[in-house]
Amino acid sequence: MTMPEGLERVLPEIVGRDMFDALVIRSDFSDDESWAAVVGELRRPWGPDGEFLARVHVVDAPAWSGATADEVLAAVDEDEDLSVAFLADRHTMQSPTRSLLALSTVWEDEGDLDPVFYQELVESPEPREFRTVPAAVHSVHVNVTLGNMGFAEFATTASAEPDRVLRPV
Repeated sequence: MTMPEGLERVLPEIVGRDMFDALVIRSDFSDDESWAAVVGELRRPWGPDGEFLARVHVVDAPAWSGATADEVLAAVDEDEDLSVAFLADRHTMQSPTRSLLALSTVWEDEGDLDPVFYQELVESPEPREFRTVPAAVHSVHVNVTLGNMGFAEFATTASAEPDRVLRPV
């Protein structure tokens, strides 16, 4: 969806999400069959032996059609309990792995950092996104939310894969 110049798109507020629910937003409505497969994978139990229930908050509303990563991040900016959001975009619907775009909602504004003390962070900022298969969404969400692992650790693991997509370990 293209907005006329000078106008900003206002996306609907996301309500009813528990902090332990992974947030998945659908922005591409071109393939309902692929989307149904993604949602089916997201709702499967996860963990080494499938011992954990899938907790996911799915946003499947046409108002989000064509939403970019930046628009999604702006829309969820007020949710202090959200560390990572997942975007089901055109790539998700067309990819054989149905990989979602994982987006870090936490970042430092480089303008606010003292370059003397944070030079390394200013020169090499943390990654803000990577791709993940639906089966790895829950592990990423829970571990980043609890602080067991950082977003950058998952992004590094994904970038080491030949197709740059994170899979469950």
